Amino acid sequence: MDSLITQRDSVNSWMFRYGVRFGIYKNGEFKEQIFPFDAIARKISGREWQRLERGLVQRVNALNLFLKDIYGNKQIVKDNVVPEDFVYSSSGYLPFCEGIMPSKGIWSHISGIDLVHGKDDEWYILEDNLRIPSGASYPLIAREITRNISTETFENNDICDNRNYATLLKNMMDYVKKDGINVI
Repeated sequence: MDSLITQRDSVNSWMFRYGVRFGIYKNGEFKEQIFPFDAIARKISGREWQRLERGLVQRVNALNLFLKDIYGNKQIVKDNVVPEDFVYSSSGYLPFCEGIMPSKGIWSHISGIDLVHGKDDEWYILEDNLRIPSGASYPLIAREITRNISTETFENNDICDNRNYATLLKNMMDYVKKDGINVI
């Protein structure tokens, strides 16, 4: 137990040192706090991760199709699958995007799908983040901190490496580049 407390304190120290924080509004007041991070690693088997990955890819494809439809012919609204006021009253709806078709038809170049593992051993989606990838740095720095404070975790387990994230993002941005114009 003492080693877990030591790891937790070490993680918090690193988080503070690297400035890994987020802001929340509580009772109308803005507060900044360190990202919560659990020093106890969650293991996901390769088989389970493959299943999750297939589902996440399917979800992102569905979200891209939804955005294509909402900003295009709006069939999902015409068919009363999604109420019109649900779409147009959303703070995330951007009317100036109507009729636009992004390069390669990709609306969401990066997606942050927050997963929760339930007590029933099932995975659930907490939320979909299709905006600016500001949260992408969190798992990168969290993994690096873990690599520094718990080397045995990486020595004793086959852990998927996430350090190629920036390269993957650049590849996506290069892929959707149109006529030499960078996507921002």
